[in-house]
Amino acid sequence: MQRVLIANRGEIAVRIIHACHDDGRVAIAVYADDDADALFVDLADESYALHGRSSQQTYLNIDAIIRVACKAKADAVHPGYGFLSENADFAQAVIDAGMIWIGPSPGAIRALGDKVQARAIAAAVGAPMAPGTAAPVHDPTEVVAFARQYGLPLAIKAVHGGGGRGLKVVRRLDEVREAFLTATQEARLAFGNGDCFIERFLDRPRHVEVQVLGDAAGNVIAVGTRDCSLQRRNQKLIEEAPAPFLGDETITRLEAAAVAICSRVGYAGAGTVEFLVADDGTLSFMEVNTRIQVEHPVTEMVSGIDLVRAQLRIAEGGSVAELHPGVRGHAIECRINAEDPSRGFVPFPGVVSALRSPSGPGVRFDTGIAAGSKISDQFDSMLAKLIVHADTRAECIRRMRHALAELRIEGVPTVASFDKAVLAEPDFVADNGRLGVYTRWIEEVFLPRTDSESLGAGVPGSRAGGETITRTWIELDGRRLELGLPSKLAVDIASSSGVAAASQATDGEHDGSGSGLADGRSEGLLVSPITGTVVRWLAQNGEAVHEGSPVVVIEAMKMETQVAAPCNGALRILAQTGQSVEFDQKLGEVL
Repeated sequence: MQRVLIANRGEIAVRIIHACHDDGRVAIAVYADDDADALFVDLADESYALHGRSSQQTYLNIDAIIRVACKAKADAVHPGYGFLSENADFAQAVIDAGMIWIGPSPGAIRALGDKVQARAIAAAVGAPMAPGTAAPVHDPTEVVAFARQYGLPLAIKAVHGGGGRGLKVVRRLDEVREAFLTATQEARLAFGNGDCFIERFLDRPRHVEVQVLGDAAGNVIAVGTRDCSLQRRNQKLIEEAPAPFLGDETITRLEAAAVAICSRVGYAGAGTVEFLVADDGTLSFMEVNTRIQVEHPVTEMVSGIDLVRAQLRIAEGGSVAELHPGVRGHAIECRINAEDPSRGFVPFPGVVSALRSPSGPGVRFDTGIAAGSKISDQFDSMLAKLIVHADTRAECIRRMRHALAELRIEGVPTVASFDKAVLAEPDFVADNGRLGVYTRWIEEVFLPRTDSESLGAGVPGSRAGGETITRTWIELDGRRLELGLPSKLAVDIASSSGVAAASQATDGEHDGSGSGLADGRSEGLLVSPITGTVVRWLAQNGEAVHEGSPVVVIEAMKMETQVAAPCNGALRILAQTGQSVEFDQKLGEVL
């Protein structure tokens, strides 16, 4: 296994490239048009275009990736996380094409990636869990019926999801319809499948997960625990290992359940089994992520095991039996997202004008960006992960504070100011020996008592328009070859040579027709809080709407944001469904 194609982008692609190079392997990248100048493309030994902008055209396009893998003579494929990493059909397509799939078998992915089936497996091995549906639900009325039987709150969760996408918590019956539609839409956008199931939602739980490694010989080991309770909109923001303030009996029970679940399906590779731990000690199985996790570095820091290199070696037939992970010190990870906490964590595409990464003992900075990097609106908002390690949790928190103070990213807002604020919170610092944060702590405790302006991340800089690639051909030594050029460069060349550019550009930038930037605002002006795409209107043109009621949904970086009516009145729609809009752009008016 010498030539590894990485079917992913950004930070995780860089991470896998490093692992390949550490083992003396060739790392092959694939990229969307917007990623043509990305760091991972530059660092890879070879890079191939997927010819498109959107996830569906590129990183979710099984046929395109398999074609490129065969063209590049890859002998293995690593899927990273997200995108096709938990897609059994993709795993099978890789195997059918004669390449090694770096991950669990298609059968294991189907068994555990389908959250309904995973719950059945967990129940069979005696893992603790809350009530939930035994099959996907297809209508909001089914959700209402479940709520009437088991009570509220409940969670609507994507069957094939992960990373918090396609997950909505419902606390009132009148929230069911919109939550169901949003969850299914997010799941469809992120994973290509909108199926969702329902589960009783535990109030104020911690999110604790167990990292596992398995091999083809049937060995499965637990590498350790992580706490991922600091989340907003079910997206993890800060993680740590090991999960603090858990009793030995709880840890033993969680690790045993995780090993039993994965052993039942013959799991080979890296995976994560996630649980909820309630205040009263109740444990409930959530799901299995059949891939490497975003937060894997904190486990690497405390266990001394390189999990990505372990994935590569397991795929070659290596054993995990000789691995004996322990716990050495404590590690914390802050995800550095291109989001503005003072504006409700809305994501911001743009251009990174300057970058200074932290340094020092125990500091690790995993990133997919550099100064000049374009942050596309087509993909996830995560720019980097800042990870620190120290002998104790208290020392780790201090080290992270200093590392965040050193970090400088300009051109796009980031969540660094939020991270600094959380690391000063008594609930997180937990000097009393009890972790006070839980999965909705940010929304229910932190934000209500925090001045949003104190979390300001600065004014967004220049915005990265959709990268357009003009594709033409050249003849080299009698062989016709495709040539891709940035469209602006192609136009300049054509202009200077006095000829028209006679080639096809992919998905050009939107022209913003039908609206403009919101200048001279009136009281009823409806503007976009993010750069993204209008997914759907929740009210009809001319319909009476009420102040504070959601009227339109904008999607950016794979997350949906609702925009509320600024006042009472009749809605006038200006931006159409499917239209690309920029931050502060006029969507409509309430008259």
